[in-house]
Amino acid sequence: MTPMEPAQFPILSTILLSTLLALLVILFIPEHRTRLIKQVSLGFSAVGLMLCIALYFAYDTEKGGLQFVERVLWVKSLGIYYFNAVDGINLPMLVLTSVVLFTGVLTMWELEKRVKEYFALTFLLVAGVYGVFMSMDLFFIFVWYDVSLFPMYPLIAIWGGTRKEYGAMKLTLYLLAGSALILPGILYLWVLGGAGTFDLFELQRIGFTVEAQRIAFVLLYLGFGILAGVWPFHTWSPVGHVAAPTAVSMIHAGVLMKLGAYGILRVGMTLCPEGLVYWADLMALLATIGIVYGAFVGLAQTDLKYVIGYSSVSHMGIVGLGLATMTVDGINGAVFQMFSHGIMTALLFSAVGYIYDRTHTKMIPELGGLSKTMPVASAFFIIAAFCGIGVPCLASFWAELLVFISAVKTYPVRGVFAVMGLVVSALFMLRVVQKTFYGEKNERWEHIPDVPLFLASPRIILVGILVFFGLFPRLILDVIQSAVVPFVNSL
Repeated sequence: MTPMEPAQFPILSTILLSTLLALLVILFIPEHRTRLIKQVSLGFSAVGLMLCIALYFAYDTEKGGLQFVERVLWVKSLGIYYFNAVDGINLPMLVLTSVVLFTGVLTMWELEKRVKEYFALTFLLVAGVYGVFMSMDLFFIFVWYDVSLFPMYPLIAIWGGTRKEYGAMKLTLYLLAGSALILPGILYLWVLGGAGTFDLFELQRIGFTVEAQRIAFVLLYLGFGILAGVWPFHTWSPVGHVAAPTAVSMIHAGVLMKLGAYGILRVGMTLCPEGLVYWADLMALLATIGIVYGAFVGLAQTDLKYVIGYSSVSHMGIVGLGLATMTVDGINGAVFQMFSHGIMTALLFSAVGYIYDRTHTKMIPELGGLSKTMPVASAFFIIAAFCGIGVPCLASFWAELLVFISAVKTYPVRGVFAVMGLVVSALFMLRVVQKTFYGEKNERWEHIPDVPLFLASPRIILVGILVFFGLFPRLILDVIQSAVVPFVNSL
């Protein structure tokens, strides 16, 4: 069993409560006080961000294991614990969530339509995300997972854009289907465990037969994999990205998809290591197809949001491939990729959101030469695009390097195809950059102002994080490795 370090101060519960308290406070503010609602949202998101940063620096990488443990028996007859903790895998995800929420609130500062409902639903969604990332009890993981899905439909259907109702419905149906697979997988393990507990690490200690692990792993992989955008269950993802408002796209692609990959790693791979070994070849194949497919389909897109949506399918394939290698470097790279892709995608959607708000189009042929009229806003997108194609000194470079080295060693043919997919991905991103920000200038956009300092601030934060971890990758890899090494040794 992983060593535990009891919490002296319930910092994880405080992070969770800060989000729920924000939701409660917003509900009591009169609807017309829109500026106050935004200020409250910014304040509470800043509290969550500071607490997550404090948690990050307080985490002891030398000790490793579970730290800041909060464990209280909740329902004795069913063995349900309120059990929160962090290790090197979920700690970066909590920091990612807090950064995306804080920058997402700033990005939506100009929102005027139904401000109260929008921020209330956003905090409910993020509470669910925080809950999944910090819970170590299967019951609470499932409950928080469903809490995070519920607000997506109204957030897209009310504040969304292109085909918003269709996108919201498709996303909801797919994700509920995933949830419907996760529940029987969890109950199956609870019954087979025979100890009457949902405690993740108690169940890991009990262990399961090889046959049971193979069955349970499929249910959990498919259930969480739908949310992770695993090919061929990814089709909800680009549609949802395009339909969603800017900050929801940031949270959706930046954080929510990571819940799926995290669930595969934390629940499926932890409880069913024999199932993982049995299905790893298929996992690697689906991930490789996702990388190549996402890159080629992205090459043909003319809508900026669709381009980002399909690039996310490709980049999440890299995460899946890293997990399927079952090696330290591969899983290190996968978790690092989850973090860096979350920041990078948030920056891409944030940049596109500003461009769309000013031009009212996100069609690439209608744009052009934007770097001459909006150099700062253009720079944000270009930096994120370079991060996506693995340019050195940006965070994704290290993540992708680790995954591809491990993939080529473990699955030589699929690893080579995956690298080729990254090359295609680089082609379509460079094509988008050339056609949208350079080339012939469209006179329609000559008088559009560049992004002001306040609205630039969330993008500057995201760029700073990508560059910081691109220059100092060990600062996050040491944290991740403290959990991945014992995990791989236990397989």
